Amino acid sequence: MKVIICGAGQVGWQIARHLSGEKNDVTVVDSNADLVRRATDTLDVQGIAGFASYPDVLDRAGARDADMVIAATHSDEVNMVTCQVAHSVFGVTRKIARLRAQSYLHADYADLYRRDHLPIDVVISPEREVADAALQRLAAPAAFDTESFFGGRAQLLGIALDEDCPVLNTPLRQLTDLFSTLRAIVVGVRRDNTLFAPEPGDQLFAGDQIYVFSHTEDINRTLEIFGKTTKKQERVVIVGGGNVGLAVARALENRTDRVRAKIIEKSRGRAERAADALERTIVLNGDGMDIDLLTEANIQRADAVLAVTDDDKTNLLVSVRAKQAGCPMSIALVNDPTLVSLMGPLEIDAYINPRATTVSSILRHIRHGRVRAIYSIGDAEAEVIEAQVLSTSPIAGQMVRDIDFPEGVLVGAVMKGEKVIKPEGGTRIDEGDVIAIFALAADVPEVERLLQVSVDFF
Repeated sequence: MKVIICGAGQVGWQIARHLSGEKNDVTVVDSNADLVRRATDTLDVQGIAGFASYPDVLDRAGARDADMVIAATHSDEVNMVTCQVAHSVFGVTRKIARLRAQSYLHADYADLYRRDHLPIDVVISPEREVADAALQRLAAPAAFDTESFFGGRAQLLGIALDEDCPVLNTPLRQLTDLFSTLRAIVVGVRRDNTLFAPEPGDQLFAGDQIYVFSHTEDINRTLEIFGKTTKKQERVVIVGGGNVGLAVARALENRTDRVRAKIIEKSRGRAERAADALERTIVLNGDGMDIDLLTEANIQRADAVLAVTDDDKTNLLVSVRAKQAGCPMSIALVNDPTLVSLMGPLEIDAYINPRATTVSSILRHIRHGRVRAIYSIGDAEAEVIEAQVLSTSPIAGQMVRDIDFPEGVLVGAVMKGEKVIKPEGGTRIDEGDVIAIFALAADVPEVERLLQVSVDFF
């Protein structure tokens, strides 16, 4: 597949890394020559320095025979024009654009993206993706990372193990014997900053970060087994009243189970817009770092604080200050992946990486064949892939124990019809089954081969 990626920032670079690693023909375009040089020096990609919306730049990038254009520059308007030019001038069949401005995303203007108007096949909204991720973190407060699969029937949970975890130093195969009815499986372990797929004889230790694939009905039991208590979130303080904070507050207001939310926003204009847009949420104008303002928001009685300003350091410091004031859970929005290592020392419970969330969303729309969902773990260290098994797949008709998976791959769950089951060695994978697979980044191409993905991505 020939792909042109417009924008060589973190999102564009990560997508280029994924696609070039899978032997696709990738060209990166950016007006910043240094970013283009970084991509060509570190990845197996071609690079063009120039404005992506210019027809001659797209032509030099190979748009005449490209299969897809991904417009992920920092400008919504450049992304939109790039897709229009790719369609009208070069006939590129698949166009994906990242759009931030909420006005472009309003349901009343959905006709804008019809092919005879503005031909964008998939619109990615980072703010909406991040708001959804924040709501998932709030729904599973004991997990530092979460993602839904199988239409909400199963979840991937990231759990940090403490000294009081009751199953430390226990081989994973023994956990299967002890909790035979538990529909959950440990698919990944991060230890000493290294992520790996565990074997049945491996044990878990305090300080490990594990990724567990669990049936939705067994989430609370799974968390309890790994030493986590589950508590309903009834009071939430949101620091940052921009698009993300506003979207989260709106979603909380629309929930049937009542959640009391308060927003703290430094900008008076933003605070007024948030207050006008919300019905039950209290909006306070001021600095979220101000302990007096946090006290006014009753941070000591809140179940969680969600720091989603546009400044990473502010989010980290607000989270620390809220915890010191008595809030039991903190969630911080962190753009810079190098700051994630501070989560543990600062005792911040969970984080949201907007770039990783956006990359996962875009990858979900560009994978081939019957792949239905993709979730990128950490700094693109691994992926969880949800895909339907084709009749041509090498794994169709085989038992799990007989499939030659790489060492960095584990099956997290299998859905047969509407039923989600925990995979065992004797589980047969049939055509039409939907399978969720954890794969380290280096093993993703082999997983796609085993799934027998086709070149048709529509």
